[in-house]
Amino acid sequence: MRIAVTGGKGGTGKSLVATSLAAELSKNNKVLLVDADVECPNDHLVLSIKRRELRKVVQFKPEFNYDKCVKCGACSRACKEKAILFVKHDFPKFVPEQCIGCGACLAACPSRAITKGKNKIGMIYSGEKSNLSFLSGETIEGVEETSPVVNTLKKEIKDGFDYEIIDTAAGAHCSVISALIGSDLALVVTEPTPFGSHDAALMLELLGKLGIPSVIVLNKSTIGEKGLIKGLGSEVIAEIPYDKKILEAYAAGRVVKHKAFDKIIKYLEDL
Repeated sequence: MRIAVTGGKGGTGKSLVATSLAAELSKNNKVLLVDADVECPNDHLVLSIKRRELRKVVQFKPEFNYDKCVKCGACSRACKEKAILFVKHDFPKFVPEQCIGCGACLAACPSRAITKGKNKIGMIYSGEKSNLSFLSGETIEGVEETSPVVNTLKKEIKDGFDYEIIDTAAGAHCSVISALIGSDLALVVTEPTPFGSHDAALMLELLGKLGIPSVIVLNKSTIGEKGLIKGLGSEVIAEIPYDKKILEAYAAGRVVKHKAFDKIIKYLEDL
């Protein structure tokens, strides 16, 4: 069963839920935790897992042969990411930070002035702790489009696990969508604040469009206004209070234990 832990707003406790749930489930199951927050991966720190380099993530990068270039601008018009700038009567200018490696420029060039180059954009890591297996991705600083790293990370997922837990990044952008696709269930982690409610509503709408069933895990449940979340119309399966002991454990890099995770596990087992 593949479970995505997501929520939109940053700081709601997605990694808290993902790591604690993975640790509890792995006591009696074979579990894989995938840290798909490739701009700021930190699950390995919470679980004290030493990461090993698994592979580099490379993508297509256009290389220009100006001896063949006829300055037609076809490559620039084909590039929807605006990674190739063109001024009439001049050679195209490449902006590598904007490139997502789609290859549209290569296909569009009529004079075969573009060839295939490679650009390293990130790394994939692996690790394990007891019965818990771990994968994570990390982009290189300055890379704008992170979804290719997430897509490469997900290709490393192998069969044979009882549970696969995907910890997504904050937001509802392309790399989050890439992480969500293929999930059997999404746990939307949110907090009872206007900002939390707003982003949870966006995430529930997105998950509906993706056809992924979803439920809510309410973190920091003892502050704010619960009605903001219950008004979203999605089932709240567990509540985690705002508790200094939880804060101290998480800040110290220790797995957080709370009865709320027993409720989540019971919900999963009953499905």
